[in-house]
Amino acid sequence: MASVKTNILTAEQEEKLRQSIDEYVGSIQEKIDALRADGADKVLEIQGNLDSLKRDRIYTQQEKDSIAAGWRKELEKAKAVEAKNKAEVAKLVADAETYLKAHFNQDYFQYVAASCKEEKAFAQEKYRATVAQLNQEHEKTLAKLTDSHEIKDEKYVHKNRLFDAKMQLAKDLQEIKDRRHAAYEHKFHLIDLLRMSKFTFAETMAQKVENYRYTFNRRDFFLRNGLYLAIIVVFAALCVITPAVKGMQLLTVTNVLNILQQASPRMFLALGVAGLIMLAGTDLSIGRMMGMGMTAATIVMHQGINTGSVFGHVFDFTGIPLVGRIILALVVCIVLCTVFTIIAGFFTAKFKMHPFISTMANMLVIFGLATYATKGVSFGGIESTIPDMVIPKLGTFPTIILWAAAAVAIVWFIWNKTTFGKNLYAVGGNPEAAAVSGISVFAVTVGAFILAGILYGFGSWLECIRMYGSGSAAYGQGWEMDAIAACVVGGVSFTGGIGKISGVVVGVFIFTALTYALTVLGIDANLQFVFSGIIILVAVTLDCLKYVQKK
Repeated sequence: MASVKTNILTAEQEEKLRQSIDEYVGSIQEKIDALRADGADKVLEIQGNLDSLKRDRIYTQQEKDSIAAGWRKELEKAKAVEAKNKAEVAKLVADAETYLKAHFNQDYFQYVAASCKEEKAFAQEKYRATVAQLNQEHEKTLAKLTDSHEIKDEKYVHKNRLFDAKMQLAKDLQEIKDRRHAAYEHKFHLIDLLRMSKFTFAETMAQKVENYRYTFNRRDFFLRNGLYLAIIVVFAALCVITPAVKGMQLLTVTNVLNILQQASPRMFLALGVAGLIMLAGTDLSIGRMMGMGMTAATIVMHQGINTGSVFGHVFDFTGIPLVGRIILALVVCIVLCTVFTIIAGFFTAKFKMHPFISTMANMLVIFGLATYATKGVSFGGIESTIPDMVIPKLGTFPTIILWAAAAVAIVWFIWNKTTFGKNLYAVGGNPEAAAVSGISVFAVTVGAFILAGILYGFGSWLECIRMYGSGSAAYGQGWEMDAIAACVVGGVSFTGGIGKISGVVVGVFIFTALTYALTVLGIDANLQFVFSGIIILVAVTLDCLKYVQKK
């Protein structure tokens, strides 16, 4: 075993290998620092002082202007020095980088990497030898014992010794991993100092790849991506099975566009409910809001006088210009959906009612009112020219996809670039802590419901146009499950405060693609619910495992 360890570097040997590199680059760095002292460094210092002065409340505006004027004069001098030394600094940086490129890997890193690889093999061999020795000692000890309690104690001790050996292996492997990572990053540390934290795109990507490799954990990877991998395997199997069974290809441009077209209205619903799930809530009324919005939009954009009545009244919007009717339909959908989400949001925020209850009540009220008002009848089709005005096809490309893309971009901006979005994460993660820090939990909760209502209204309006009307109170049944499932599959956690818009988008595409593929394959619609249920169960199980692991 001693011979295996001969090529493993000690810390002193590794430092000696790196010494010439550090000395050469370090000498260049000293020259660069001297050139930057009265130039680039001074510029950064003065700019920082000017920024701080703007926020300073001690001085009057006149005093601030006077101080700033002096600093700006100094800034001009520093910039002049920086410009004067720029060529010399660039030359020194290029010299250091050329040296690093020629010597870092060849004279240093390749030996460290080889050493770490050999040390890893040695650590594993050491672990196997330790386990074999422990097992041998355990068998000898058991052979001498006759008392059942002593045997039980010995087995317990042996189990703990095996665990300690395993932990020691994990510790040794982590130290080796740390050592290799530190050696790799040392080059970028030197470049960081030379260029003042400016990296090329290739260097940035190389660091990201290395950091991913360094932090990669197999168990965490499968917890995060296991469901996606399984779905990809299922979808790949469907792509192979469909041509054999149905004699047609599943993965074609036409089918992909059809999937995206069907997913577009559902995207609005998923984006809306994602904000509520972020607050550890949900919304059971989405499907009924879809039916209500579809009905309202069909009535406003109906082809000719409406054939059905609402509370006994027959509406006629034919006197309004077509563009006006399209806009009015959108406004009506948004207002109706938002009014009901505000009601649910108020009861949830004010009385700490669980969203399951408040939105279930909404679901029943909406369905009851819509069905009673319309007698449950379908209102026929909308004006045939409207779809071509709102969601025309550019060749074979359905522009309804662009509406969904715009919604994704807007909601992403709200979640990630606004105070409301940051507060949404904070309240979802810990409402008590958010309240203590000055965030209005009531306002954030109601705001999330309002945003959801606007998105539901938009989604129902688009679906009405996509389907050429035919709105009825029964339309949209079960859509709430699809929207919620898409969010869960996309990584929006029911524990609150965790989720990304990109995950929601992926979740919607996954469910729409699977439904489309199963339909093309001729799988019964009832069996499709079984697939959806299994996916939801697995997704939530993985989410719970991640939550337990964090705790």
